[in-house]
Amino acid sequence: MQADNVVVLRPRDHVRQDGGPIATIYRNLGTDSAEQVVTRALAELALTMAGLAARVRAHDLADLGRPLRRLQGMAESLGMISLGLVAADLRICLASDDSTAFSAVWARLIRIAERALAPDKDLLDQSLN
Repeated sequence: MQADNVVVLRPRDHVRQDGGPIATIYRNLGTDSAEQVVTRALAELALTMAGLAARVRAHDLADLGRPLRRLQGMAESLGMISLGLVAADLRICLASDDSTAFSAVWARLIRIAERALAPDKDLLDQSLN
Protein backbone atom coordinates (compact mmCIF):
# COMPACT_ATOMS: atom_id res chain seq x y z
CA MET A 1 0.00 0.00 0.00
CA GLN A 2 1.31 3.43 -0.86
CA ALA A 3 1.38 6.18 1.72
CA ASP A 4 -0.34 8.62 -0.64
CA ASN A 5 -3.54 6.56 -0.38
CA VAL A 6 -3.83 7.13 3.37
CA VAL A 7 -6.27 9.80 4.46
CA VAL A 8 -5.83 11.25 7.93
CA LEU A 9 -9.14 12.20 9.47
CA ARG A 10 -9.23 14.99 12.02
CA PRO A 11 -12.73 15.10 13.46
CA ARG A 12 -13.84 18.47 14.75
CA ASP A 13 -16.80 18.28 17.05
CA HIS A 14 -18.74 21.40 17.87
CA VAL A 15 -19.05 21.58 21.63
CA ARG A 16 -22.43 22.98 22.59
CA GLN A 17 -22.80 24.49 26.01
CA ASP A 18 -25.62 26.37 27.65
CA GLY A 19 -24.48 29.05 30.07
CA GLY A 20 -27.92 29.16 31.70
CA PRO A 21 -27.35 26.56 34.45
CA ILE A 22 -24.06 28.15 35.47
CA ALA A 23 -25.60 31.63 35.42
CA THR A 24 -28.44 30.37 37.62
CA ILE A 25 -25.97 28.94 40.13
CA TYR A 26 -24.14 32.27 40.27
CA ARG A 27 -27.39 34.23 40.55
CA ASN A 28 -28.68 32.00 43.37
CA LEU A 29 -25.48 31.59 45.39
CA GLY A 30 -23.46 34.70 44.72
CA THR A 31 -20.04 34.82 43.14
CA ASP A 32 -17.86 33.28 45.85
CA SER A 33 -20.12 30.34 46.74
CA ALA A 34 -21.03 29.68 43.12
CA GLU A 35 -17.39 29.60 42.09
CA GLN A 36 -16.71 26.95 44.73
CA VAL A 37 -19.75 24.88 43.69
CA VAL A 38 -18.95 25.08 39.97
CA THR A 39 -15.26 24.34 40.51
CA ARG A 40 -16.11 21.33 42.66
CA ALA A 41 -18.65 20.08 40.10
CA LEU A 42 -16.16 20.44 37.23
CA ALA A 43 -13.50 18.61 39.26
CA GLU A 44 -15.97 15.81 40.02
CA LEU A 45 -16.89 15.59 36.35
CA ALA A 46 -13.20 15.39 35.39
CA LEU A 47 -12.64 12.65 37.99
CA THR A 48 -15.60 10.72 36.62
CA MET A 49 -14.14 10.98 33.11
CA ALA A 50 -10.75 9.80 34.41
CA GLY A 51 -12.40 6.83 36.13
CA LEU A 52 -14.26 5.94 32.95
CA ALA A 53 -11.07 6.22 30.91
CA ALA A 54 -9.22 3.89 33.29
CA ARG A 55 -12.00 1.31 33.06
CA VAL A 56 -12.16 1.50 29.27
CA ARG A 57 -8.36 1.14 29.01
CA ALA A 58 -8.60 -1.94 31.23
CA HIS A 59 -11.47 -3.29 29.09
CA ASP A 60 -13.65 -3.33 32.22
CA LEU A 61 -16.97 -2.41 30.62
CA ALA A 62 -19.18 -4.24 33.11
CA ASP A 63 -21.62 -1.84 34.78
CA LEU A 64 -20.18 1.12 32.86
CA GLY A 65 -23.71 2.37 32.21
CA ARG A 66 -24.04 3.70 35.75
CA PRO A 67 -21.01 6.03 35.71
CA LEU A 68 -21.97 7.10 32.18
CA ARG A 69 -25.45 8.03 33.44
CA ARG A 70 -23.79 9.94 36.27
CA LEU A 71 -21.53 11.76 33.80
CA GLN A 72 -24.53 12.58 31.67
CA GLY A 73 -26.40 14.04 34.64
CA MET A 74 -23.45 16.11 35.80
CA ALA A 75 -22.84 17.42 32.29
CA GLU A 76 -26.48 18.37 31.85
CA SER A 77 -26.63 20.14 35.21
CA LEU A 78 -23.64 22.25 34.15
CA GLY A 79 -25.07 23.05 30.73
CA MET A 80 -22.59 20.85 28.86
CA ILE A 81 -25.06 19.80 26.19
CA SER A 82 -22.69 17.94 23.88
CA LEU A 83 -21.00 16.03 26.67
CA GLY A 84 -24.34 14.87 28.06
CA LEU A 85 -25.61 13.80 24.64
CA VAL A 86 -22.47 11.85 23.78
CA ALA A 87 -22.50 10.12 27.18
CA ALA A 88 -26.08 9.04 26.42
CA ASP A 89 -25.01 7.79 22.98
CA LEU A 90 -22.22 5.78 24.58
CA ARG A 91 -24.69 4.14 26.95
CA ILE A 92 -26.73 3.07 23.91
CA CYS A 93 -23.63 1.56 22.28
CA LEU A 94 -22.81 -0.26 25.49
CA ALA A 95 -26.34 -1.61 25.83
CA SER A 96 -26.37 -2.85 22.24
CA ASP A 97 -22.99 -4.54 22.75
CA ASP A 98 -21.61 -2.88 19.60
CA SER A 99 -17.85 -2.68 20.19
CA THR A 100 -17.15 -0.79 16.95
CA ALA A 101 -19.75 1.88 17.70
CA PHE A 102 -18.58 1.99 21.32
CA SER A 103 -14.99 2.68 20.22
CA ALA A 104 -16.04 5.45 17.85
CA VAL A 105 -18.37 7.13 20.34
CA TRP A 106 -15.82 6.71 23.14
CA ALA A 107 -13.27 8.60 21.02
CA ARG A 108 -15.86 11.32 20.46
CA LEU A 109 -16.62 11.50 24.19
CA ILE A 110 -12.92 12.00 24.92
CA ARG A 111 -12.67 14.78 22.31
CA ILE A 112 -15.79 16.52 23.62
CA ALA A 113 -14.69 16.20 27.25
CA GLU A 114 -11.23 17.57 26.50
CA ARG A 115 -12.70 20.60 24.76
CA ALA A 116 -15.50 21.11 27.29
CA LEU A 117 -13.16 20.87 30.28
CA ALA A 118 -10.30 22.89 28.78
CA PRO A 119 -9.07 25.31 31.44
CA ASP A 120 -9.14 28.26 29.04
CA LYS A 121 -12.89 27.87 28.55
CA ASP A 122 -15.27 30.04 30.54
CA LEU A 123 -18.68 28.39 30.58
CA LEU A 124 -20.42 31.73 31.04
CA ASP A 125 -18.97 32.95 27.76
CA GLN A 126 -20.13 29.94 25.73
CA SER A 127 -22.88 30.42 23.18
CA LEU A 128 -26.23 28.74 23.57
CA ASN A 129 -25.83 26.97 20.19
